This record gives sequence, C-alpha cells and structure tokens, in this order.
Amino acid sequence: MKQPYPVTPKPRQTWCALAALTCCLLSGAAVAADSARPWMNTALSPDARARLLEQALTLDERIALVHSPMALDLGEMAKKPAGALGSAGYVAPIERVGIPALNQTDASLGVTNPAGTRPGDSATALASGLSLAATWNPQLARASGAAIGQESHAKGFNVLLAGGANLTRDPRGGRNFEYLGEDPWLAGVMAGASIAGIQSANVVSTTKHFALNPYETGRDYHNAQIDPAALRESDLLAFQLAIERGQPGSIMCAYNKINTVYACENGPLLGDALKRDWGYKGWVMSDWGAVHSTVAAAQVLDHESGEQLDKQVFFGEPLKQAVAAGKVAPGRLSDMVQRILRSMFAVGLFDRPPVAAKIDYEAHAKLAQDAAAEGIVLLRNERNTLPLSREVKRIAVIGGNAALGVLSGGGSSQVTPTGQPPVIVPMGGNAPFDAFFRRAVWFPSAPLAAIRARAPKAEVIFDDGRYPAAAAELARSADVAIVFGTQWNGEAEDLPDLSLPQGQDALVAAVAAANPRTVVVLETGNPVDMPWLDASAAVLEAWYPGQRGGDAIADVLFGDVNPSGRLPMTFPKSVTQLPRPVLPGRGLAKGVGFDIDFNEGADVGYRWFHKTGAAPLFAFGHGLSYTSFAVSDLKVEGGKTLKVSFAVRNTGTRAGADVPQVYLSSAAGQPLRRLIGWDKVQLAPGESKRVTVEADPRLLGRFDAKSHSWKVAAGDYRVVVGASAIDNGVQGGAQLSAQTLKP
Repeated sequence: MKQPYPVTPKPRQTWCALAALTCCLLSGAAVAADSARPWMNTALSPDARARLLEQALTLDERIALVHSPMALDLGEMAKKPAGALGSAGYVAPIERVGIPALNQTDASLGVTNPAGTRPGDSATALASGLSLAATWNPQLARASGAAIGQESHAKGFNVLLAGGANLTRDPRGGRNFEYLGEDPWLAGVMAGASIAGIQSANVVSTTKHFALNPYETGRDYHNAQIDPAALRESDLLAFQLAIERGQPGSIMCAYNKINTVYACENGPLLGDALKRDWGYKGWVMSDWGAVHSTVAAAQVLDHESGEQLDKQVFFGEPLKQAVAAGKVAPGRLSDMVQRILRSMFAVGLFDRPPVAAKIDYEAHAKLAQDAAAEGIVLLRNERNTLPLSREVKRIAVIGGNAALGVLSGGGSSQVTPTGQPPVIVPMGGNAPFDAFFRRAVWFPSAPLAAIRARAPKAEVIFDDGRYPAAAAELARSADVAIVFGTQWNGEAEDLPDLSLPQGQDALVAAVAAANPRTVVVLETGNPVDMPWLDASAAVLEAWYPGQRGGDAIADVLFGDVNPSGRLPMTFPKSVTQLPRPVLPGRGLAKGVGFDIDFNEGADVGYRWFHKTGAAPLFAFGHGLSYTSFAVSDLKVEGGKTLKVSFAVRNTGTRAGADVPQVYLSSAAGQPLRRLIGWDKVQLAPGESKRVTVEADPRLLGRFDAKSHSWKVAAGDYRVVVGASAIDNGVQGGAQLSAQTLKP
C-alpha cells in the first residue's frame, strides 16, 4: 500500500521509564555491540540503529510495540501488568533483542503517583505551568525539567508525559494551569527548554496535546474549527518551536477533532505538518482513550496508549489483520516501530537506562520554591503597600485555607509531594474518573506559618473567612490584612465563569472595605474577575505554587524576593470581551457532539484584545516590581529579520529583574501586536545592561496556504519595547526584504 506521508522519523520524546527489574538486562546489553546485536553499536546514528533493530523483529513483536495499557490497578477497568512500576502506561520489554520496557508517567509538574499505585512514593511538586510561564525564564524551565527528569530516571521511569504546549485560548479552560500561556513564542520557547531539561536525564519527554486542545468540555468528541493558516500561526507554531528547541522523543495527540477529523488520525496535522513539513522523526502516541479506528489512525498514528479506554485495542489484532489484508502497508508498521526505537536510541534509553539513585529532594524543593517565587506576579501595589515591614505590629491573615497549605490543580498532573502528606478533599462527581480527577489537594506549605516566621515581632491572627462580617471585623483592627482567594481547576472540566468560587469575592470585598491596607493573594489556575480590585491595596497572583508555595508567597510579601513575574495570559474585565463569551458545549448532554468556531484564528489573547480595541483588566506581560526600570537607546536593524537592541537600567533602590518585551506593532504597513522576543535582566540599583533580540522571521510573516510557506512581505516594520502588550514604551523600526520560508 502506498504511504501517504514520509516514513523517516526525527528525535522526539518517548513514553516511559525503565522498570528496575530490567535494568540489569539493559546494562549488560549496552556494554558492547556484537554481531548478534549490531544495533548496540553506539558509533551508529539513532536512525541506523533503529533500522537494524526493527529489521530483526517479528510481526508479533512489532505489533507489541505499537499499543500499550494503563499500568494501574483499577478494578475491572485495568490491571497493572507484570513488571510494570505502576503508572500511566507500560510497554513490555522484548528481551529477545534487548528492547527495554517503557514505563510512562505523568509529568510536567513532577513525577506523579496516580491513585497511590506505588505506596509511599512521593516526588517534588513544582508550581503550575502558568507559574513557570510567568517567570519568562527559559533557563529556569530547563532546570525544572532536568529536576523532574532526574527524579524519573532515579525512580525507574524512562518516558515522561510532559511538555504541554497548547495555547490558553480561554481563561475558563480547566487545564490551562498545566500550559504555558497564550502566546506561541513564549509557550514554544518555555516548553522547548523544559523538554530539553527532561531529556538531558535520558528520559523521553512528550509534547502535548497536539493540537488545538484548549477546552475540556466535551473533549472526547467536540470539533475544533479553524482556518488552517491561522492554526499554523498560533498553536502549531508553539508546538513547532517546542519541537525544534526540545527535540521531544514523542508527540501526544489530543482527544478532540480538528476540522472534523480526530486529532489522532488527522492527516493534515500529523502527516502533513508534523512528519512531512517539520521532518519529525519521533513517534506519535495517542492520549489515553483517544483512538477511534485502526486503518485510518494507522496512516499517521504510531502508538495506541491506554488501550483499555478505547472501544477496542485497535493497534493489536485488528492492526495485525489490516497489515495481512494489505489495508495497512507493512512499511507503515515498520515506520511506526522505527520511530519508537529511534527516539529510544536518541535519548539514551538503551545505553543509559534508569538505575535506582538517591534523589536530592531538598535541592529540588529549593528549586521549586525559587521557581514559584519567580512566577508570582505583582498585579497591583498602591502606596507601596508591599513589601511588608517586619516591624508591622498586627497582621490579619484571612481565608484560602492559609493555615492548611497551598492549592494545586487536579487531574493526571497531580503530584504527591515530598515531606508531609498533602490534605486531600474529595469533591464528588458523576463520571467514573471523578474520584480521581475531582480532588482538591493542598500541599502542606502553609502561608500562615511562613508569614509568622518572617514577622516574629508581629501579632499574626488567622480567620478562615467563612463569615465575611467576622473577617472584616478582624481586618479592621489590623495594620495590614492579607486575604487569600483560591480557585480550583482540574482536568476534564472547564469553569462556568471567572469568579472566585464559594462566595470568596464577597469575602475579599468585605475585608478590603474594612482595611485600606488589604493585600489579596490569589492561588488560581486561571485569570479571575476582581470586582473588589479598586478597594484593594495590593494583589499578588501566586497561581498554584507547588510544595513550597507558602514560603514562596511569604518571600515576596516581605521582600526577600523582589517580584519579577509577568502575566503569560491576559486577564479580561469580563467574559463578554472573549471571542466566545458563552462557554462552548455548556449545558449539552454528555456525548452530544458540537463545533467550536475559533473565529479569533491566530489572534489569541492579547492579539484579540488589540484587534477589538478592548481594554483588559491586566494585560499580557504585565507585572510590577519593588524597584523601577527604564529602557533607552533603541536600535533596530532590518534586512532578512529584525535585530532589536536597547539599554535597560534599574532606576530604583532595590536589586531586581526586568522583563523588557519586544512587540511587532506593524508589518509592511499593517498594524498588529505580536511578541517577537524578550529577555530577563537582573540588575543592581543604578546598573544598566544592553539587550539584543533577533526575531524569528516566522514571527514577522504570515503563513500562506496557497504556496504552503511562510511569507514575509517587504516594507517597513515597526516595533515597541514595553512592559506589557499594551505599553507603547520605546518605538523604532527598520526595512525588511521579502522572503519565503519553508513550512
């Protein structure tokens, strides 16, 4: 059967971690190549090694590599396979030829232990993806990825289901907290750095969920409709950048349909864009339960994951029969297997298998705390209310379970933190997985205790916030009131609105009305409405700050850390400003398909606000500091791309980090707003540094569907260097020549 797409793969992520039982076998196999196993010759390329090994496999062995079960004990639904560590998925080893098992685990925020399947096993719980994105610090993203990768490798895992690069198109998206914001350049750069960090530990990383997967409502059956060129300029560009920079061993395709075709059998997505245009050499795995066919899926999908959740094991016996009948070419099956093996060789799964090792959890916890503090965004700071003085006499701490810990997001990314056990509050539900997904988990890093530790001379009094009038009375008698607002988000459900749930907006309003020095700390997975904003003195967005989140929050409140976080998402004033004010699919019966029209196209987030002229509550890129900065001496050079350089000076009295952002403000005479670069600059008081940003030419052009290429028009290009997407800061421009870029 003729192959519709090229069958040559490229290094990407893998799905697992090696079971401890197979380590001895693997170590022995990797000592030296011999004539019986020429693929163990490390002098050969990963492609050559994969071809040699694939040719040595039987048909049944090939089939065994392209489908896998969940590796959990879930009653009648699933049983942990023999030899598996216990995690999201498991591909059994093929010992005859020395292929190691793939032990696959979730991922981006730390190594998970779903349903406590590995009793007593914990891991470092990092802050949410949005918190990491808010640092605007790729070096920190790489370090965080490396820490997760090291823990995975030491626990016996060799595939991490990480690298979330979906754009956060709607602030009600239930899984936004796992992702890296609304801009393709920011998300792609940060995801690529995280993936590279994970794979530096010889663990395959995925990037997911490919693609256009910003909603959880009806995620198994809704149809995302978008102009193909706009998709290339937005979500696909974020993935393309993440793949180029991180070289993930695997790509995980999404549940939803895109332009009427399921993502995991979508030819334009997986065949045309990923494998042909981008030359991707790794393997495409499905999300768990995202496969709907054998023959159609096998044209572009390489591995069926979590097979118990599908209607049948499509890539088991049905695929074997389809190959025998000529409905799927034998060469396509060989390509599927080669892609898996190629990534395993490229990332080091054969040559440097996982081995039990001591994990420096304290060092990783410190990294988690530092990253959480760097991701906190100071949204408002009237009258220099923050940082707080350690000499303050009386502090009221109110609400948000601040005496208990810090909130985390729900679903498959949930980590069991090291140290004290978390507090788990079951939230109930109606679906089979609700007991697993719908749990509010509080990491035991209590902000109240951290505040007391940093203000030992103060009287720090706590009120749980259940009764706003009582909380207001306490706040009225305090020198400063710190009120915590929380918003739980989780996998498999979106938010109905942007309020703080359970009446917390009324609590914040009552406290702010009682004390003009009210500081609001938000632990949320998304932007929220702030009807009380004008009455507040200061607002911190702390996201889901991970297992040391209470300490990170206190570090910023008292100035031990000068805040440098910047928003990776626009905070709207109202859902009426969004492209889809009504949440798609809301109110429909389960299983009823529906279309989502992505009418904003590539104008996601701040670009939509710029296009419509709507004023946000807080703009993309916004964030304050305890010092001040100034940009000057702008120089813009043209030619094939834009090279932008400028000086940044700390004009305040504290050391701090600035994040100057470079936006394209017009392209060949067409007004627009698009992030084309940034830098994070640490400066002492009075210190100045020069920053240079060179734009990726794709950010300056448009994807032309007719010629199937990126087109950059000749003409005048203008830029603005500012503190957010709406700051007109310092402006300049240069001439660009026309050029055409490959897709």
